[in-house]
Amino acid sequence: MRPTPFQMRVYDALREVPRGYVTTYGLLARRIGCGSARAVGGALRRNPFAPEVPCHRVIASGGTAGGFQGRRGGPAIQRKLELLRDEGVCLDEAGRLADPARLYRF
Repeated sequence: MRPTPFQMRVYDALREVPRGYVTTYGLLARRIGCGSARAVGGALRRNPFAPEVPCHRVIASGGTAGGFQGRRGGPAIQRKLELLRDEGVCLDEAGRLADPARLYRF
C-alpha cells in the first residue's frame, strides 16, 4: 500500500532529525502544519521506509519513549531504546530523555 500524501509529509520531515537527536510527536506535527500528534504517531506506525525514515527518533512530549512499531511496551520498545542508545541518546532512570540538548526542534 502506498503512503498517503500526509504520511509522506511526516516521513520527509522526520528525515531532517539527525542521528543522535530525537524530536516529539507534537514538534513533528507542528513542523508539517498538523495539529495532531496522534495523527503523526499513526503515520509512523505504518512507516514502510524504516530505518531510512528513523521513526525511533520520535518520543512523547513528556520525554518518554512513546511507542514503536505500533506498540507501547515489550520487545518493540526495548528495540527502540537500543537504537537510541546506539545513537548516543539515553533515557534516565525515570524513563525520560536524559539530555534535553538531544531534543531536536525544527
